[in-house]
Amino acid sequence: MLPARRHPALTDAGLLIGRLAVGVIFIAHGWQKLTDTGHAGVAGSFAEMGIPLPGLSAHFATWVELLGGAALVAGVLVPVAGVLIAVVMGGAFWYAHMDNGLYSREGGYEYVLVLGAIALLFALVGAGRFSLDAVLWGRREEAPERESAPV
Repeated sequence: MLPARRHPALTDAGLLIGRLAVGVIFIAHGWQKLTDTGHAGVAGSFAEMGIPLPGLSAHFATWVELLGGAALVAGVLVPVAGVLIAVVMGGAFWYAHMDNGLYSREGGYEYVLVLGAIALLFALVGAGRFSLDAVLWGRREEAPERESAPV
């Protein structure tokens, strides 16, 4: 049987592992857009997909992925990075993957759905104590423990 309450350090360690893994993925995708595909290539692809303002959208997606990923790795401004990354993943879902079904191998949205959901998780929960956010801004006060109601 699982304990009713986990040790807070385990939760923070889980947030750290998740931030590192997802952050590296976004850094890689942002770097690929910046160096391999290039702005013109990304903007051209975005135009073909019908994304509004493809040049501006290409810059936005590239820099959110690159800097947002770095923010996740460092654990700095994680709620802001989470929201911005979720917006980019929402755009990828809507314009590139939604009509292709669920499965990635068919161009579907499963990958962007998971990454967007994880980004929202970080936006809502924060970076945890193993982060620059915790060092810079301190840790929030824990909510007082609630007593169990009789059944």
